Amino acid sequence: MVRSALGSKSARLNRGPRPGAEYWPAATVMVGALLSLLPIVSATGWWPDFGLQLLVAWRLLRADAWPAWWAAPMGLANDLILGNPIGLSMVFWPAIMIAMDILDRRTMWRDYWVEWAIAALFLAMVELAQWQAAAMLGAPVPLKSTAAPAIIVAVLVFPVTALIVTKIDRWRLGR
Repeated sequence: MVRSALGSKSARLNRGPRPGAEYWPAATVMVGALLSLLPIVSATGWWPDFGLQLLVAWRLLRADAWPAWWAAPMGLANDLILGNPIGLSMVFWPAIMIAMDILDRRTMWRDYWVEWAIAALFLAMVELAQWQAAAMLGAPVPLKSTAAPAIIVAVLVFPVTALIVTKIDRWRLGR
């Protein structure tokens, strides 16, 4: 213990978070939304909303990563980037944050499987809402060939997203 306290300046003691650490969660969510702009060509949209996945992963990992009201402007940016009807993500993202706040107050403990189930529920609800909005606007989108693959991919990719968020969180906090 004494040797590490008297060690070099590069010792890991008394190191705080990196500069701008409070903005990294929101920035990674926006980068996740920008992933949808990659030139992936398919007949149906089977890829999930990566911005939403990162939002849910950050919220499950750190309840204090940002205030709940940040979800509305990030949802607006997500709507503009993805081309969704304006207000779709602006409604669902803050609703997810509020629902997770309620879940945090009601649950005594959560393990990995419960958090995966919570994430799967929220991701599926938003994907179905996006599908319903597209159907109401007149897009020819059959449920089983458009929404179902996106929901399955979102649920199966979520553990990888949670791992990436955990690694970014450790880096930003300087651990």
